[in-house]
Order: sequence, then C-alpha cells, then structure tokens
Amino acid sequence: MLSRVADTIYWMNRYIERAENYARFMDVNFNLSLEMPPNVSEQWRPLVVTTGDLKLYESLYEKVDKRKVIYFLGFDLNNPNSIYNCIVNARENARAIRPEITKEVWEQVNFLYYLVKEGMEKNLWKSKDPRNFFTEVKKGCQLLYGIFDATISRTDGWHFGKIGQLIERADKTSRVLDVKYHILLTAPEAVGSPLDLIQWAALLKSVSAYDMYRKKHGKLSSTSIADFLILDKVFPRSILRCLIHAEQSLLTITGTAGGHTNSAERQLGMLRSQLEYADINEIFGVGLHEYLDNFQQNLNIVSTSVFDTFFSIENAIKSN
Repeated sequence: MLSRVADTIYWMNRYIERAENYARFMDVNFNLSLEMPPNVSEQWRPLVVTTGDLKLYESLYEKVDKRKVIYFLGFDLNNPNSIYNCIVNARENARAIRPEITKEVWEQVNFLYYLVKEGMEKNLWKSKDPRNFFTEVKKGCQLLYGIFDATISRTDGWHFGKIGQLIERADKTSRVLDVKYHILLTAPEAVGSPLDLIQWAALLKSVSAYDMYRKKHGKLSSTSIADFLILDKVFPRSILRCLIHAEQSLLTITGTAGGHTNSAERQLGMLRSQLEYADINEIFGVGLHEYLDNFQQNLNIVSTSVFDTFFSIENAIKSN
C-alpha cells in the first residue's frame, strides 16, 4: 500500500473519532451541569483545557462562557479540531481515497458533512440546548464505524484506519477523565460527596460506560471508575483495550510475530505493557492528572513513530 493512501486512511479515522469525542465532551459538560445543584455554577473552561486548545481559545476570545465554548469546539473555522473542521477534513480524506473505500462509507461520510454544515448554517451554538445535534453527530460517527467494519476487507488499509481510530480514542478517553480532575480543582472539599459521585456517574454516561461499569463494579467510586476507563481489558473505550487492539493491527500490517521491527512497534508495545502491569492505586499515588498527562505525552510519541515509520516521505523513498 502506498504510504500516502495509508496516511489518508489513518487520518480519516482519527478525524471521525475526534469529532465523535468532541461531541461526547459536550455531553460531559451538559450532563454535569444538569446534575448540579442550583447553587453550583456551570464550568466550561475545563472543557477547553482538556482538549489542549486553551491557548488557541484565549487568542480568539476574551472570556470563557458557554456559547463561545460550544461554538469554538463545535463549529469554529479557526479551530482545526472543531467538530465541523474534523468532519470536513475526514470528507476530504475520504474523497482522496475514494477507490479504497466502499459506496456505503462514502455516503455516510457525506451524511455527516451535511449534518454539520446544516448545524453551522442554523447557528446551533446559539441554541439553549444543542445536545440533540451532538447526539446526532455521535450516532452518525458510530454508524460510520459499523459500515466501515462491515464493508471493508481486512487489508492493511483497514488496519491503518483502526490504528488511527484507537490512538485517537485512547487519547480522548484520558482527556475525558481529566475533565473531572479540572472540575475538582475548584472544589476539593467536594471529593467523596454526593455531588462528586453524581459527577462521576455523569462522566461514565458521557462515554457510554455507565451500564458496563455498573455490571462489573456495582458501586460508584472514583478509584473503580478510573480503573475501568484506564485499565479494563474488555471495555471498548478503555485506554488499555485501545492500545492492545492498535498493537494487534500494527503487528498484522508488519507481519511481526514477536518482539519489534520498527520504532512504532517498540513505542506502542512499551506503552501497552506499562498499562497492562499498572495498578490503579499506584496511579492515584502518583496523581491521576499527572499520570494522564504523562500518558498523553507518550501516546504522542507513539503517533509520531507511526508517522515516521510508515508515512514519512523519507522512509517511503527508502522502502522503494
């Protein structure tokens, strides 16, 4: 497979996953705000902090408020990571590799494009409650995942797409957890309170993890919730499961039976093994925020290694 095509499939899937997760981020805050007592103010700054876009936001807007944050994360053309821009970029990537994908995949990507285009034209960020729009974005992305899995042959292209999706998902799951950390910064006395548990429950619901968590752990606790979202081996949005399956796709592409043959395999294998043998109590001992921040840095190294190994022009020339 040409490195250009592999890179395009990889990023198409990353953009779709990023758009879905940003829609989930909106749900995190909306759900938390609805569960809050009347005297507790809504918090929107943590949402921008955890996406890593605070510096850009502050360069565009003087203050943080609900409407501006919704516009910035959902529709802002100046934010390369906004839902609108992610879907537009995914569509352009899909157009570039049209012969590599099916008619059904292309039609669903187009559906998502016109969905966010309509949202932009209707100024939905001004709506009192735009959650229906974000729900439709999530459903549209999830349907695309299903179509992709049901209609694309398990070639290298499919595996590059899964690697992109899973790396993005692992990163965003870690950032959703960080939303809770930043909210607690303003109210450390609330730790362990009923309000604290309400916030954790809302966070689980926002990543579609509530039912599976209650089935496994029952009682809500911050330690068990963090353990479920970081270290669970069977829940599809847990960080560890994402890394396990991303590594399986990577090894399928390279045909490696054991060990590693390139930087991408080495970096991903190291990070996966670190989580596989991690203990949640040790993670909390280090500090959940500090652990997640370090994880995000290491995941960026994995992403860079994937690019250097498979997509860079220099390596493509060497392989020829």
